[in-house]
Amino acid sequence: MKKIVFDIETSNVFQDVASNDPSALDMSVCCIYDYETDKYSSYTKETLNETWPIFEKADMIIGYNSDHFDIPILNKYFSGDLTKIKSLDLLKEIKNSLGRTIKLDSVAEATLGRNKTANGLEQLVWWRNGEKQKVIDYCIEDVRITKDVYEYALKNNLLKYTDGKDIKEIKLDTSNWEKKDDSAMTFTLPF
Repeated sequence: MKKIVFDIETSNVFQDVASNDPSALDMSVCCIYDYETDKYSSYTKETLNETWPIFEKADMIIGYNSDHFDIPILNKYFSGDLTKIKSLDLLKEIKNSLGRTIKLDSVAEATLGRNKTANGLEQLVWWRNGEKQKVIDYCIEDVRITKDVYEYALKNNLLKYTDGKDIKEIKLDTSNWEKKDDSAMTFTLPF
């Protein structure tokens, strides 16, 4: 199964666009881990077209809050429809099991014993100050954490999160996660 883990960062926030629709936001950075090549890569809006063949070859795309946030934003730049690719949104899986959402930082801290390197508002300040490499590094680390959380859940059928001082478990049914769908796409390939 060809899988990628991805995350994006934006160059603005909902208050800037006076909308709660994620697709109204602008992408600044997209970072990807490709299981096939075992490599992390990063792309800005100017190089985003290089990601489409990677997405299109994937049997599954993995993210955290990706169905609600990342995919709608990326879709406005893509000539096809990324929702046609099998997607595993870890936040959605957590919400389906627990009945509420949990921040990635809380899951990473309890499950992996490490935290995110910053938060979304800090990366926005860096981007606006022209510190693009800091944003890329932050986004790649989020992809690395998401990948590690995914692999932990797949192996253990659960994730952990911090709730105050307590660490609690979230039971997950991962039995369908690795099943391949017929969702290969070829929108950017010549006909």
